Amino acid sequence: MRVITEDLWFPEGPIWLADGSLLVVEIRRQTLTRVWLDGRKHYVAKLGGGPNGAAMGPDGHCYVANNGGFNWKQRADGAWVNAGQPADYLSGRIERVNIETGKAEVLYDQCDGHRIGGANDLVFDAFGGFYFSDPGKTRARDMDRGAVYYAKADGSAIHELIFPISRPNGMGLSPDGSELFIAETETARVWAFKLAGPGKLAAPVEGSTTSPHGGRLVHISPVYARFDSLAIEANGNVCVGNLDRGGVSVCAPDGSHAEFVPVPGDTHLTNLCFGGSDLKTAYLTQSYAGRLVEMPWARPGLRLNYQ
Repeated sequence: MRVITEDLWFPEGPIWLADGSLLVVEIRRQTLTRVWLDGRKHYVAKLGGGPNGAAMGPDGHCYVANNGGFNWKQRADGAWVNAGQPADYLSGRIERVNIETGKAEVLYDQCDGHRIGGANDLVFDAFGGFYFSDPGKTRARDMDRGAVYYAKADGSAIHELIFPISRPNGMGLSPDGSELFIAETETARVWAFKLAGPGKLAAPVEGSTTSPHGGRLVHISPVYARFDSLAIEANGNVCVGNLDRGGVSVCAPDGSHAEFVPVPGDTHLTNLCFGGSDLKTAYLTQSYAGRLVEMPWARPGLRLNYQ
């Protein structure tokens, strides 16, 4: 493992760019940040709230899932941790950012009259739309119910795809685009949902054992962990960052087997992406440590739409 850069304020959402640099969001700093492999950093945009996940869209802009912000507190060991909903919170949102100029605009902050609670992660399909997770916000004595949405990149349409769902977080599509994978944070589960078309769930197979919305259980952590965001390998394996365990769970898409890849240096591994000429380098965000790191990966990652 090699540390690329440090002093990132709770990094997430890494994106490998064509020129060999990466984008990350810094949730506590409230920025979209560009990082070069020699450790240099450039703040692309100050977004406010809590930029939580990111993906490149068909127009070459970066789309950011913004959770609306967190309260923060510093632990005795120096780590800054999420401490719930802030007093100035209004809603979560989806933002579109020009990565050359830093200009940002809000595309969506509500759906059918319901505010987006805390947009977390997103993934684009081949049709120019994207799926995004919304676990909502957590307060001292209660929390929101989670949802998953589908929206068009031009800001013209959004609809709710799944509600309720427990704390949905990481999102990914199978190599052929026929299944949507979703990681749940607190349950440490990975679900697969069959798609009938862009933004449409397939009907559950009669007699099958699925979630209420037709999700197929792919994996559940056999030990205590919480699941964060995910990336997909070219062979379809689902790679999920582990909170409180510090590594990556790699799950076969059919649920037949799984392995755990430990990553030293931080218990809070939030996300990863694949890059390099052969997509066999993993770039990982260690959020308590505030680092972006890289390590060789055993298999190539899936090239994302519009990557």
